[in-house]
Amino acid sequence: MHEWALAEGVVNTALEIAQNKNLRKVKTILLKVGEIQQIDLEIFDFALKELCKDTIIESAEIKYENFPAYLLCNFCGHKWAFYESFNQLNEEEKEAIHFVPETIHVYIKCPKCGSPDFEITEGRGVFIEDVL
Repeated sequence: MHEWALAEGVVNTALEIAQNKNLRKVKTILLKVGEIQQIDLEIFDFALKELCKDTIIESAEIKYENFPAYLLCNFCGHKWAFYESFNQLNEEEKEAIHFVPETIHVYIKCPKCGSPDFEITEGRGVFIEDVL
């Protein structure tokens, strides 16, 4: 499950940020989660809490903010919201994108011209917005 790997990266980075800020205890971690990251937040949250045990961030409140994904066709220049295409996929296709986001080009095409050649301009990744 990629949620655990992502959680490990978040915990390590949050600890580093806290250390750089000379924090003795972290009260809040603000996270931004991209729509294409397709994280199971329940698993991710559980992983974060497990990995935070016995650290200065163990009792921190973790706040999530999702941000939408947008795609830009390299062929015709059309820009569209990821959810428009994602909602038309079957469960197997959605799961493939969940586990390997790079497969998005296999399952999603530009709604205007049908090209699979597009860029993800927004909506990828998990970012720590702040550690307080």
